Amino acid sequence: MEKAFRPHFFKHGKPDADPQEKRNCHWCQIRSFATHEKLPISIVNKEGDEFLNPNFRFIDHSVIGKNVPVADQSFRVGCSCASDEECMYSTCQCLDEMAPDSDEEADPYTRKKRFAYYSQGAKKGLLRDRVLQSQEPIYECHDGCACSRDCPNRVVERGRTVPLQIFRTTDRGWGVKCPVNIKRGQFVDRYLGEIITSGEADRRRAESTIARRKDVYLFALDKFSDPDSLDPLLAGQPLEVDGEYMSGPTRFINHSCDPNMAIFARVGDHADKHIHDLALFAIKDIPKETELTFDYVNGLTGLESDAHDPSKISEMTKCLCGTAKCRGYLW
Repeated sequence: MEKAFRPHFFKHGKPDADPQEKRNCHWCQIRSFATHEKLPISIVNKEGDEFLNPNFRFIDHSVIGKNVPVADQSFRVGCSCASDEECMYSTCQCLDEMAPDSDEEADPYTRKKRFAYYSQGAKKGLLRDRVLQSQEPIYECHDGCACSRDCPNRVVERGRTVPLQIFRTTDRGWGVKCPVNIKRGQFVDRYLGEIITSGEADRRRAESTIARRKDVYLFALDKFSDPDSLDPLLAGQPLEVDGEYMSGPTRFINHSCDPNMAIFARVGDHADKHIHDLALFAIKDIPKETELTFDYVNGLTGLESDAHDPSKISEMTKCLCGTAKCRGYLW
């Protein structure tokens, strides 16, 4: 570990430092983020000398890959709310597809807050229980809207909310924890990577030595996929996010069958539904220094029957989460 970080601390601050070497340095990459001063990312290994793959690159936004279709500018639209407060109500265009509360349906003339977050008190800025339990999509305001960056409906838009530490576990490779407490419903960070077509994702799986290992880093953007959709971007095969060689710190979060976080689809501009964010929110209070986890497969149907089929067990990936709810295998 010390050998890996020595060039950064002893060379990269000097005027004659090699630019290419600095670009390849993980510490230089994470220290270039605008959030570094207030919400730093750290990397530690108390289990040995192993360090992150030198080919890995830290990024603070997803990268659009080759041949990925992007919505035409003419289809992009934001809200025209008169104030930030207006963005909390159903009159905000960004919330057109946000599922209404039951009391909203019963009384359409009552002005009800419709957005996904609590707006006041101790829970201000946290994901509302109804959304947290249903894992329905989150619709937020964005750069194309009339509201300000302080709009209460721009939680994911404003980025990571806590410092994170990538650390070496004793038996599951790298993991991630947070040096401060995280509240239930709090946004933590997004899963980032290179956004690629389904065809390119399949090609990379085929090239991988162990195809199922590649699936640890690939996440489909399929929340809104619908073969009957009038939107050709949603009717086709969903895009995928590949975080194996370029991503943020959440790429190192381990799986658990009893996780403390969950992934939510977050939409900014409605025209970009096919490139929605993968936003990680805490689904329970997480004490500081606790390892952060999420369910890679979310209880995929058919897993239990496969685990009892002797002919399939040799092809399955054993789960090492160690929780009381462990399903035994990842997939």
